[in-house]
Amino acid sequence: MRILIAPDSFKESLEALEVCCAIASGFRQIFSDANYTLLPMADGGEGTSAVLSYALGGRWKNVVVNDPLMRPITAKYLLLENKTAVIEIAQACGLHLLTSEERDPLITSSYGVGELIADALSEGAKRIIIGLGGSATNDAGLGMLMALGMRFYDDKGKPLTQGGSALANLKRIDNSKCHSKLLDTIFEVACDVTNPLCGSSGASVIFGPQKGGSSEQVALLDKALHRFATVSKQHGYPDCQNIAGAGAAGGLGFALMTFCAAHLTSGFETVAEAVRLEAHIANADLIITGEGRLDTQSAMGKVAGGISQLAKANGKPVIAICGSVDKLNTVQSTQFDVVMPSIQKIDTIDQIFKDAYSNVEATARNIAAAIKLGQDTT
Repeated sequence: MRILIAPDSFKESLEALEVCCAIASGFRQIFSDANYTLLPMADGGEGTSAVLSYALGGRWKNVVVNDPLMRPITAKYLLLENKTAVIEIAQACGLHLLTSEERDPLITSSYGVGELIADALSEGAKRIIIGLGGSATNDAGLGMLMALGMRFYDDKGKPLTQGGSALANLKRIDNSKCHSKLLDTIFEVACDVTNPLCGSSGASVIFGPQKGGSSEQVALLDKALHRFATVSKQHGYPDCQNIAGAGAAGGLGFALMTFCAAHLTSGFETVAEAVRLEAHIANADLIITGEGRLDTQSAMGKVAGGISQLAKANGKPVIAICGSVDKLNTVQSTQFDVVMPSIQKIDTIDQIFKDAYSNVEATARNIAAAIKLGQDTT
């Protein structure tokens, strides 16, 4: 039996490769002679670089960049052999880099993302895959563009400061010192967020509060980002503010489309293509996937839902092992042959995270034992 194990990470508890190993360990206790392929997956957010490194190799590059509050930190990105760089923006401007007291979307900056891009360009990258997700910023890529040589001025001719609120005073954009290699580079943005830049479903309103923004700050930021889009259009740049994904990562999607001619695509599809997922599925007898929480949103660009669709298209059975499962009957009947939550008992969330590996392993073993029992009794 050829078994493909291709889960996403379990947030705050297990990396995708750890989930693979736990499932494989449980199944091997029953099917020791099966042929196992471990293929950790991601949907373009945190962990995408690690998944691609596992599947494709490459080398990691550590770079000292500025964090969202312009403090030096060490971030890393992945360089692949085909002059491709893989950058996760959370490495440089992630929400996890700040304490809850430090969160302030008025001033946080994406400058470090631009520094990572500049370093990748200096390494000869001709194609840059950028994973959007987990940002602490709401500056629509202002900081990133500054780090790449662009200059922004207010109506008095003074350079703008860092942070999304500064965009409220934007009057002029100067690209004369923009990085020379920027427009010769292909940018592919892995993004499953469909929000526009501004408005009731825009970056500021939807994501600003989780980044520390009050209702007054959110309103200010929404106007500031709209100002950025307006001035950009006046300077001859394409009008990208209403394109799906423009509001991703505090408006970084907008900046990458507008100033870098980036193409936004499904994060899952980007990773699936890179690791040749469909070929692995076609070669397997059984597919096992999973994620930390399986619910009705799993079909909307998430790993487990995407894998189930490919498995069904290829006529292959698919099992989902998850931390928790919401609305089991709906999820199971529409996507999977078997759905199984892995939590073994009611406990504190910290203990559940701590026991995640053993819980997934035990669940996988029990599923394998049920399959074996079915085989023995037919």
